[in-house]
Amino acid sequence: MLITRKKFLQISAGSIAGIALSNLWLPKLLNASNAKNGKGRLPIIWFQSQACSGCPVSLINTEYPGIDEVLIEVITLEFNPVIMGAQGDLAMDIIERVIDEQAGQFILVVDGSIPIEEDGLYCTVGEIDGKPVTALEWIKKIGKSSMAIVAVGSCAAWGGIPAAPPNPTGAVPVSKVIKDKPIINIPGCPPHPDWMIGSIVHVLKYGVPELDSLGRPIIFFGPDKIVHDNCELRQYFDAGIFAKDFGETGCLYELGCKGPVAHCDVSTRGWNSQVNWCNRSGGPCIGCTEPFFPGGTGSGLYEKLPAAEVPGLAKINANANTIGIALGGAVAAGIGAHAAARIVATKYRQYKEEKTREKGTPYILKEKDNEEE
Repeated sequence: MLITRKKFLQISAGSIAGIALSNLWLPKLLNASNAKNGKGRLPIIWFQSQACSGCPVSLINTEYPGIDEVLIEVITLEFNPVIMGAQGDLAMDIIERVIDEQAGQFILVVDGSIPIEEDGLYCTVGEIDGKPVTALEWIKKIGKSSMAIVAVGSCAAWGGIPAAPPNPTGAVPVSKVIKDKPIINIPGCPPHPDWMIGSIVHVLKYGVPELDSLGRPIIFFGPDKIVHDNCELRQYFDAGIFAKDFGETGCLYELGCKGPVAHCDVSTRGWNSQVNWCNRSGGPCIGCTEPFFPGGTGSGLYEKLPAAEVPGLAKINANANTIGIALGGAVAAGIGAHAAARIVATKYRQYKEEKTREKGTPYILKEKDNEEE
């Protein structure tokens, strides 16, 4: 089978980038594959600290574009311990080389929280002169030479699960370690691949994207991207129908859904070619894109949010029109008037229907009933 020169260069460059040895082995080949892009590909050092590897696994499952196209045309993934072929000194030398040769021209992607107790000794990566080097030292060193920092995943953005009480390692987010560089937070456990790729491409083409008050790209996490707004179970919430156990019909609020206070576009973007997402598969939103994740709401992952009282009803919490919450304090937001009215109306209608059925006559909603509602 014959292939064109351009296709051969793409295949070769993609394979080399995938094992993170492109500049070491074939710099001329890399330059040839970059020639069509005036700005070239964006060099990235992806450094892992206290992490589960879910974030890079999510990245390589990107679909549009595929990871092969990303590696060939968008980035040069210089270092990523999960998918690179190099190891040991050969791998760590790549970091030193990028810092020396491309200072101010690459992005540092941090995956995982950073332990600071015991001077960071709870997480070490590699050695220098026989002495372990902490993730804390590496991130400070790499971050100082980078053009910007992307904190992928809730652990890097907020501290995540490692920082949950009692936090014995002193785990902190990237923003607590690096103060003098632009930081883009892309939370999620894990984040959607579109959020990562989209943000990186924006940096390459246009610079740092517009961020919200928490450093998240508003295109994916803006104030209008409340999970609850576009949830297909929203109709049940508005009607006051709540599932009491998994698998039952109804809104998942009673089962701990954090959708009313979580910001991201997952309810419209979906996962795996839009096949599914948390609520559609029967699991409540756990609010993994928010700083309160995993337990800062005062309730567990599958426990109801702290509730606000609504007259005449069981305890119900925030609705999709309530944008702000008090981070670090109690999460309490009143249900919106329109949703409350609809729930009251539904309960009243059900009551009237039951009464009329007892009398053996059909119930017809009248204008007077609406006035009473």
